[in-house]
Amino acid sequence: MQGETAAATRTHYRACNLCEAICGLEVRVRGQEILSIRGDAADPLSRGHICPKAVALKDIHEDPDRLRAPLRRTKGGWQPIGWDDALDLAAARFALVARAHGANAVAAYYGNPNVHNYGSMTHGPRALAALKSRMRFSATSVDQLPHHQVGYWMFGHQLLVPIADIDRTDYLLVLGANPMASNGSMMTVPDFRNRLKAMQARGGRMVLLDPRRSETAEVADAHHFIRPGTDAAFLLGLLHTIFTENLARPGRLSGFADGLETVAAQVRALDPAALAAHCGIGVDTIGAIARAFAGSPRAAAYGRMGVSVQRWGTLCHWLIQLLNVATGNLDRAGGALFTRPAVDTIDSPASRPGHFGAWKTRVRGLPEFGGELPVAALAEEILTPGPGQVRALFTAAGNPVLSTPNGAQLDRALASLEFMASVDIYLNETTRHAELILPPTSPLEHDHYDLVFHVFAVRNTARYSEPLFDKPAGALHDWEIFQGLGARLADRMGVAYQPYPAPDRILDAGLRAGPYGAARQHPQALSLEALRGQPHGVDLGALEPSLPQRLAHADKTIRCAPPELLAELARFAAELRAAAPDAGSLRLIGRRHLRSNNSWLHNSRRLVKGPPRHQLLMHPADLARRGIADGARVRVRSRAGEVVVEVAASPAMMPGVASLPHGWGHGREGVRLGVAQAQPGASFNDLSDELLLDELSGNAVLNGLPVTVEAA
Repeated sequence: MQGETAAATRTHYRACNLCEAICGLEVRVRGQEILSIRGDAADPLSRGHICPKAVALKDIHEDPDRLRAPLRRTKGGWQPIGWDDALDLAAARFALVARAHGANAVAAYYGNPNVHNYGSMTHGPRALAALKSRMRFSATSVDQLPHHQVGYWMFGHQLLVPIADIDRTDYLLVLGANPMASNGSMMTVPDFRNRLKAMQARGGRMVLLDPRRSETAEVADAHHFIRPGTDAAFLLGLLHTIFTENLARPGRLSGFADGLETVAAQVRALDPAALAAHCGIGVDTIGAIARAFAGSPRAAAYGRMGVSVQRWGTLCHWLIQLLNVATGNLDRAGGALFTRPAVDTIDSPASRPGHFGAWKTRVRGLPEFGGELPVAALAEEILTPGPGQVRALFTAAGNPVLSTPNGAQLDRALASLEFMASVDIYLNETTRHAELILPPTSPLEHDHYDLVFHVFAVRNTARYSEPLFDKPAGALHDWEIFQGLGARLADRMGVAYQPYPAPDRILDAGLRAGPYGAARQHPQALSLEALRGQPHGVDLGALEPSLPQRLAHADKTIRCAPPELLAELARFAAELRAAAPDAGSLRLIGRRHLRSNNSWLHNSRRLVKGPPRHQLLMHPADLARRGIADGARVRVRSRAGEVVVEVAASPAMMPGVASLPHGWGHGREGVRLGVAQAQPGASFNDLSDELLLDELSGNAVLNGLPVTVEAA
């Protein structure tokens, strides 16, 4: 921080931690007043870029609805409670349930904001560690689980996710992503628009596959509609062309890519006409894209939410990486490469490569991955009686009632719990069911380092953010809440508890031991002290080839033909042969907006103002076929539930496809979000179906849901 007195104007530099783009910010402050938030032109990753969400840091910090002290729900309503009493009560109640019904009767859910907060990353898992419960859930299985599963099987580590090198590529193939709205996801790419312009200026092309003509489609060189949930057919069509026309050029990857020919034999046996008919893209178009991709000197394929949250999500992400491997674009400058972050969570003694199927859910037998179970099973684990029934729940920075499949069912399930405690700054649709809400400091009252998003960034950089404001008297940081609860719970359960060091000490050790660290005698000599002296962050260079050394398999190979994925390909081929025409049905997809991020930025008045963004979008022909007028109220039904929402005619929609944004629907009773509750809209996840999963990974299917729409 700069400035000598509380009243002096000072300039503070930090990273925005509200989305994956981690843009650098310049914040001007006078005393406790935030005067302005601008992009930091000296940030080596974001280069001055900023989006409207950054100002929400001010809105969150100043929000009168933000909780600033613990609350306990009583018969007379919510009452304040001291920190010691609150943590003692939480530990006592969780221990009571565990002793009476077993450790797995206590579950935990960790929401998306946890990965935006390094104190939560380092200490969050410690909160219930004394119980050794296997009932752990997170937002991963409604988001990016297929990425991690493919990384684990192909490359040996769940965080080994190849990143498209947009700054040097000549051909970027994008499936089911909208980086103009997200600035990247599982590909941290702030200032996407200018990076794309630079690629196009040097003769490069971006080709997009999406059932909606999105903001990214508007700037793409080519956009193709694709039927929701059929990306695997399109990708297999590309690979069929490449393998049958002898366009595969893996190059040096051949020396350590095992099983590519096994896959090629299965792909060659597929019928390209059937693949094209299934995805709705012509054989000639698929062939032309395949030849352009294979013939480009530097190309990269990237898929995101539209690919990740569908029935064949894991299969699709495997096929995307096979496309990169077969054309020699994996681990090539301008292709898809692995990062080398300053805190290397992959190449470290504490690294967790992942594991799969070590245990399963009680009711449906769904497999865990990396110690977490599919969150689509959480409600049934609470509602289904019998040994192991979940009777208590701990949530941290999550709103699964709005964010996970069949939210209405989960809403009912939470009301039946014996005990629930939540670490959250808001009384929202989920935390209203808790007996205790434990609010941490605001994002501007603690330090910050991105442990996760540097792992997925398009350039190697590092940036540490000091707190903008001092921690208020009597407040606790999130990591202090987790540590306090963990210690008390261990004492109640009679087990030893070893406190973790503070997050900044863990960070310092990680920086020193990392690839640019002082302990490695690297010229950068990174440490926490060194980063504190670089408030704009440090540039560690472009992504560089790192294989086979970076591979985490003991034999340093790329496993192109994992048996689980070969079996999934066979299942897809069998379903393709038996597929019936999808005549007249409507498929539902989500969508993202630049001013929104899941369910947790709708209490910012400046972010929700402007043109409405809550409507269901449908093609005019689909409305006409149903006799529905533009702007009418419609009832949308799925197997799981129904919602009533305003509809808007949009020629940007592929016929037969409807789109509803995620995160809205704040009208439930007992919520204390004044701005959000005043907004119209319905929850997408009152329609999503907990029974529809990517069967291989357990990830929820949120893309391509069959629905009916009629006038309300």
